[in-house]
Amino acid sequence: MDATTRVAIDPLSHDTPRHVRQVQIELLRQMPTWRKLQLMDDMNRMVRQLALAGLRQRHPEDSPELLQRRLADLMLGPELAVRAYGPLPEET
Repeated sequence: MDATTRVAIDPLSHDTPRHVRQVQIELLRQMPTWRKLQLMDDMNRMVRQLALAGLRQRHPEDSPELLQRRLADLMLGPELAVRAYGPLPEET
């Protein structure tokens, strides 16, 4: 296996056997573009849900609106979130 192929396969999962990773790569290559985009959208939604769950756990008193604002800090970074949505209440 050359270095180019190795780089493409290794980042997926180091605890997955090589032959399984190769099957995963082949399935991804054969998958239609619309399905790849759908999978990415599903993953992005899941990450957002997990981040919100973590924020709810850390800030159980926060309103849904404030949780969304905190999520903006995580997703956009604090500087851009402040520019887009204004400061968090504790920052004013």
